[in-house]
Amino acid sequence: MTSPSLDELKVFVAVAREGNFTRAAAHLGVSPSAVSQTLRTLEERLGVRLLTRTTRSVTRTEAGERLLQSVAPLLEEIDGHLASLADLRDNPAGTVRITADEFACRHVLWPKLAPLLATYPELTIELITDYGLTDIAAERFDAGVRVGGMIAADMVAVPIAPRMRLMTVASPAYLAEAGTPQTPEALTAHRCINLRLPTHGGLYAWEFSKAGQESRVRVSGPLIMNSSLQILDACLAGTGLAQLPNALVEPHIEAGSLVEVLADWCEPFDGYHLYYPSRRQQTAAFKVVVNALRMT
Repeated sequence: MTSPSLDELKVFVAVAREGNFTRAAAHLGVSPSAVSQTLRTLEERLGVRLLTRTTRSVTRTEAGERLLQSVAPLLEEIDGHLASLADLRDNPAGTVRITADEFACRHVLWPKLAPLLATYPELTIELITDYGLTDIAAERFDAGVRVGGMIAADMVAVPIAPRMRLMTVASPAYLAEAGTPQTPEALTAHRCINLRLPTHGGLYAWEFSKAGQESRVRVSGPLIMNSSLQILDACLAGTGLAQLPNALVEPHIEAGSLVEVLADWCEPFDGYHLYYPSRRQQTAAFKVVVNALRMT
C-alpha cells in the first residue's frame, strides 16, 4: 500500500470536519471536484471507505472516524511546528485568524491591526465576525475576542480595551412620541430594536445592573437585525430604542441625535479581551498581533 500524502490527509480532515465537499473546498482554496478526486484516491490507497456520501450529507464511517481522531491532532502539530519556523525569519509571516463581534472588529481590532499590514507585508490577518461563543480550537482560530467575564479559566486573556457600558438609547423624536422609560421593565411597552444572534439564532436579552441588582428584559418591537451598526442606523432614524456599546453611541449623544435612558441601570463591566489556549505555540506573527492589541 502506498502511503497517503499529507495533502490527501488534510483534504480528508477538512471534509470530515465540514461534512460538506463544497465548504471543505472553500476552506482549502480548491475546487469541489479536486476534493472529491483526492478523497477517492485516498480511499483507494487505504482500501477502506472513509466517508459515506449521499445527496444531502457526508458522514464519517467507522474507519473515517478513527482516522480523523488520530490524524487531525498530528496534522495540527505539524502545522504548528512549520509555523514556528517563521520565528527564524527577519519579518513575521503567516496568517493569524481571530473571531470577534462586529463592534470589536471595527472599533477595537482594526484600528490597532491596520498598521501591522503595512509594517509586515508577509503577515495576513483574518477577522471573522461572530456574536456567538465560538469554540476557537474546534473552528481553528488562533484567538477570539470576548468581554472579560465570558472567558474560560483555561484560556490566556489579554485586555485589549477599557471597561465599557451598554447604553440604552433612542432618538429625541422617538422619546417625544412614546415617552421615556423609567425602569428596565417599562421597555416591554416600548418599540425596541432587537439583535438576532447570528450563531445561535436567538434574540439578545437586554441586560441591566444597578447597585448589585441585575435584570434581563426580553424586549419586542417592529425590527430585528443581526448587526449593531444596522441597529444604530435604525435607532437614529427613530424606529425605536436600542442597546449598544457606549463607544458606538457616545458621538451621537454628544451631537444630540441620540438620548440615553436608564443611565443608572447601565453600569460598566470588563471590556474586551483577546483570548487563546494557554498551551498555544506562539509564532512570531501571533506575538506581533498580541502586542499590537494589548492595552497599555
